Amino acid sequence: MNYSLRTLLLLGVAAELVVFLISYLLFPSMEETFRHAARYSGRLSAVVFMGVFYLYATSVPKPVIENRLLRYGLITFAVMHVIHFGFLATNVWLNNIPMVPTKLTGGALAYLMIVAAPFVLHRLKRGFQLVYFYYVSLVMIITYVARINGDFEGAEPFWLHYVMMGAIILGAIYFGWRIRQGARLSPVS
Repeated sequence: MNYSLRTLLLLGVAAELVVFLISYLLFPSMEETFRHAARYSGRLSAVVFMGVFYLYATSVPKPVIENRLLRYGLITFAVMHVIHFGFLATNVWLNNIPMVPTKLTGGALAYLMIVAAPFVLHRLKRGFQLVYFYYVSLVMIITYVARINGDFEGAEPFWLHYVMMGAIILGAIYFGWRIRQGARLSPVS
């Protein structure tokens, strides 16, 4: 399929809007609307990230800049994750959720990397590109571990947390294998 950046961005923003509208319809108080919008937007971001990671893994050894769909996917993921951050920050503010600085640091770095990726990832060597993909994967896995452990205020552990965590772990392993296979074909740094 031949997607334009505009189409992908519209689909991504529309999906985030649908998440918000469903959250509002099911939980009309603003505190609960944003709590659920943040939760489901995060899950949507995880799925989009895994799609982008897959595109990266299957494009090796070609440079990121040569894969238009991958570049567009990185931009779309960054925009969607900024929207997710808006839902998350509003949830924290409306629900007076206490912030733990040590936990914030890792997530903040991942957010910065996600937003910067469309602009700088293609300039980095493959090793640093892998740091990006695996670090963001690790932060997502840690987030699901925290949900499973009941560390998220207002969210009970749920079977989907195990599924999402497992999918990210298995995806990261499979993508690593694909990257290694692609790198063997043509060692590009």
